[in-house]
Amino acid sequence: METTAEIRTVYGSVYGEPGRMNPPLFKVYRRRWFVLLVLCLLNCSNATIWLTFAPVAAQSAQFLQVSLEDINWLSVVFMVVAIPLSFGTTWLLDTFGLRITLVLGAWLNMFGALLRFLGTATLHGSDLVFPVVMLGQILGALAQPLIIFTPTKLAALWFPDHQRATANMFASMSNPVGILIANLVSPAIAKTPAQIPTLMQAYAVPTFIICFFASLGVLSSRPPTPPSAGAESSGSEPFVQGIKLLLRNKAYLVLLLCFGSGIAVFTCFTSLLEQILCVQGYSNKFAGVCGALFIGAGVLGAVPVGLYVDKTKKFMEVSKINMSLAAVACAGFSVVCLMRQQEAAIAAVCSLFGFFGFSVFPVVMELSVECSYPVGEATSAGLVFVSGQVQSVVYVLVLQALTKPLADSPLSTCGDAAYSWKLPMMVMAALSCFFTCVFVLFFNTRYRRLETEERAACRAAGSSGTARSAAASGSSPNKNI
Repeated sequence: METTAEIRTVYGSVYGEPGRMNPPLFKVYRRRWFVLLVLCLLNCSNATIWLTFAPVAAQSAQFLQVSLEDINWLSVVFMVVAIPLSFGTTWLLDTFGLRITLVLGAWLNMFGALLRFLGTATLHGSDLVFPVVMLGQILGALAQPLIIFTPTKLAALWFPDHQRATANMFASMSNPVGILIANLVSPAIAKTPAQIPTLMQAYAVPTFIICFFASLGVLSSRPPTPPSAGAESSGSEPFVQGIKLLLRNKAYLVLLLCFGSGIAVFTCFTSLLEQILCVQGYSNKFAGVCGALFIGAGVLGAVPVGLYVDKTKKFMEVSKINMSLAAVACAGFSVVCLMRQQEAAIAAVCSLFGFFGFSVFPVVMELSVECSYPVGEATSAGLVFVSGQVQSVVYVLVLQALTKPLADSPLSTCGDAAYSWKLPMMVMAALSCFFTCVFVLFFNTRYRRLETEERAACRAAGSSGTARSAAASGSSPNKNI
């Protein structure tokens, strides 16, 4: 039973009986918070699966008996797998709905985590241990697009217009929270190579609980009554037609390219942070702290930004300002990460980078829907992720190829080999600044979904006024004269 305060009503039939309220067209339900919680937990868990090995790359390489490049592929495989599956995922989400997508993602995530644990616990010393762990990563990678494409869809279907950006913020920020957990938990548990199986177990247990919640708790893809006019017509364009509309939308294409580059830069940062810092003598623990500051500051920044955008609807202004400041922070990191004994400066720059970069993420996801409406939310947001995944693979491979072996690095904590990251960091900063400038200068759009909802509200208000006038005069507007 919903409380009166949680019901937003627009009269369904304006010509009802005088004095009698007709069924509401729009309504919000308290169980929307449970659906949001399931998505947050699932997104967080999948992120820990993705970045399990990056903070403990050296220990993982020794336990699995592979090179650091192979360990990097345990993270990169998420991008490689997601690229060809993304179109199918967006079609699945916009065609079959939220529930099937979430449940399927939860089961794949659980089986991937279980397989990783069984491989490390029972096959240690065997040549099969790395392939089995990689297979577990692939299952987690299959789940990722099913999970990470859904925040905009869930916010549109279950939340009213004044809560959409906030709901999207919580759902989207749960992914970096998972990255934060991985940066803290992995170094804390896997201090030696022998503790890698324990680490796999720690990440596997929560996946069973989340899968139970998703399978038995999320009972429908959308509420019986939509919360807004935008939700009522969500995904009204067929999938193929929606793709065609997006490819003809110049504003959307600018966002697709520029924010995709931003996703790629953040992926490179989180995947390679430990390898970048160890060259100058910084420990894995410090790298984990920097990763935690990066994510934590971003999550903290996303809360006020999400609330502000929900209230003011200034999507473009917030996106351009935050992306610009994030690019400046990225350039700063590319300089200070090459210096020794600069823990405070590196920690501060990582915090600023995360604060401005991560906080803009849910805002841009909402902006992608606003500029492409009535194309389905999963399609518009999903293509942005596809762009980010494609560019992430390219960026990671290019940055690694630009590294050079160091003949002498006495302070290095990287293990057997140390590489210079000077040129790769400069390239990463240049790419970030270039695409941010393109976005600031060339992106401009109408808020199509908000305009649709405003027109619907005006029509409803006008019709309601007509009905009240007719009732007061004792006549029926439907009566023939």
